[in-house]
Amino acid sequence: MFSPCLNSPIRRAGLMIVAGLTAAGLAAAQSAPSPAPSIDQFTHSPFSTAGYSSRQAGLGQAGLSASGLQMAEFSLPGTPASGAAFGGRAGGGQYGQGGESGGGHHGVFHHPLAFEAGGGFNAPIGNDTPYITWGANFTVGGGLRFNRVFSLLAEYQFMDDKLPGALIAAGGGETGNAHINGITGSPVIDLTPKWHNGAYLVGGFGYYHKSTNFNIQECCDFYGYPVTVTANSITSSQWGGNAGFGIYHRLGSDLYGPDTAGTGEIFAEARYTFLHTPPISEPNGLGTTELIPVTVGVRF
Repeated sequence: MFSPCLNSPIRRAGLMIVAGLTAAGLAAAQSAPSPAPSIDQFTHSPFSTAGYSSRQAGLGQAGLSASGLQMAEFSLPGTPASGAAFGGRAGGGQYGQGGESGGGHHGVFHHPLAFEAGGGFNAPIGNDTPYITWGANFTVGGGLRFNRVFSLLAEYQFMDDKLPGALIAAGGGETGNAHINGITGSPVIDLTPKWHNGAYLVGGFGYYHKSTNFNIQECCDFYGYPVTVTANSITSSQWGGNAGFGIYHRLGSDLYGPDTAGTGEIFAEARYTFLHTPPISEPNGLGTTELIPVTVGVRF
């Protein structure tokens, strides 16, 4: 133990040392320069690094890890985070999902207007074979596509057929032909709307004008050549209809996507055509007319 005489001087010396160290610490704290202000990258406002020392410490490894977790939460599985940040617009919709700029089948529909043109041959059938033979046809049409399956077209068709020799002789001609003009409303039903190679049903109903002509040659034109004139003609106007089946091949690589060429197609069809022409017992009558026009063309 220390003696009472030494205890008082040692105690006083210790108190003086403690007081000196405390004063030196306060003086150093007051004379230390303030740290330069920084710019908050989130709010763009100046703040002191001293005042936000705890915040910066919190944004260390733990803070960066939390930020990474947040990006992972908002990123779609298997896609880059940048795609999620922009709502997936840059990459477009996935196939079949109807994206705005993607090639999804459900996102883009056919052009609402439809046009067609084609030509082919005609074959007579039924009771009409004594009064008409083989010939050619030409068809044009236009209308509306209501959806992928159903379209409605207004069609004009011209059919030119030859006449049998016996009928030509009976009519007082040397040559002969039958001309049929038809204007019909024709629905088209696509049986395979998602296929590049498919099939469809087609039909029509409307107005037909038929002219059976018996021709002879007369002499002569201005240059001395014989000319063909109509010696006799049997005409009639009546209603008629047609129904048939067709196949097609679509043009373009995308059926319903941005490529508008995907709405075009090459088609081939055959239709049974019936004209309610007057019977033979009536004036201008040669009986009902039945044909099968076969047509190849393009539709878009």
